Amino acid sequence: MTINLRSKPRTVVITGATAGVGRACVRAFAARGDRLVLVARGAAGLRAASAEAEAAGSPVRTILADVADPEACEAAAARAEAEFGPIDVWVNDAFVSVFAPFTEISATEFRRVTEVTYLGYVNATRAALRRMLPRDHGIIVQVGSAIAYRGIPLQSAYSGAKHALQGWHEALRCELLASGSGVRVTMVQLPAVNTPQFDWVLNRLRGRARPVPPVHQPELAARAVRYAADHPGRREYWVGASTATTLIANAIAPGLLDRYLARTGIDAQQEAGPRSAQDRDNLWAPGDSVEDHGAHGRFDDEAREHSAQLWASQHHGLLAAGGVVLLGAAARALARGR
Repeated sequence: MTINLRSKPRTVVITGATAGVGRACVRAFAARGDRLVLVARGAAGLRAASAEAEAAGSPVRTILADVADPEACEAAAARAEAEFGPIDVWVNDAFVSVFAPFTEISATEFRRVTEVTYLGYVNATRAALRRMLPRDHGIIVQVGSAIAYRGIPLQSAYSGAKHALQGWHEALRCELLASGSGVRVTMVQLPAVNTPQFDWVLNRLRGRARPVPPVHQPELAARAVRYAADHPGRREYWVGASTATTLIANAIAPGLLDRYLARTGIDAQQEAGPRSAQDRDNLWAPGDSVEDHGAHGRFDDEAREHSAQLWASQHHGLLAAGGVVLLGAAARALARGR
């Protein structure tokens, strides 16, 4: 069943709101005048994101917080409701990552990626549910990735966190359905996106980190997230043909995909030249505490702004109806031929 909850301005909390997809989500929800609560670690990024939301006409509050800390998530949720009333939508997007072979990632670094990229979603969702469940209302959108289904080389920590996120999300959704709750959770699986993260990840590769082509603009991802918040009845949405292709190939022939990624995945995630001396990782400290970096990374020249797959993911019912019509027409044609 499709549930469309667009009506009036809502209170929307966005974690990881200062850059990349999170920053594009700020702009997407602000364009509708929603009341925004922006949660992130970077002071400069929060100031800039807040200014953009206010310029678009949205009331906005900013909260400096690390989602790896469950108490910080609880405090953020409490402040959001104190400032703007009941939270209608919570978008989880905060993450950190390491680009390196597994054997070159320390236990402390691996734990940090897990605490932010997986447990950060868990902590934030728990804080949101404490408020949503008693009133039987609310939507939580988890920003996922094709990597939630298909791990890739050089991103073992991130792959593990996203796989954990997928399994936890499915379990939580089942529990909410079993209880008959009016609270909805959904997930948006993203392709490679042009964000500043590739200059911020802790990088031990020979070259600068980069997304695996094809690359998409963060605004496309943000439109998908906003659509999911408006139509939370679907368990997940796929963005980009590369996401669909990867997930289908992994379901059909995972061993073959292992070999393909072993052959291509190392070079596809790094540029030929050496790393930049200006690159700073945000594993322990935010990458935008002093300077704002916006939504886009350095891959504008190749990034795509649209996705036919996203439209297909949003219109399964229409496609199914069209398929039935085509099958019917084919059957009639076959009967006439006979």
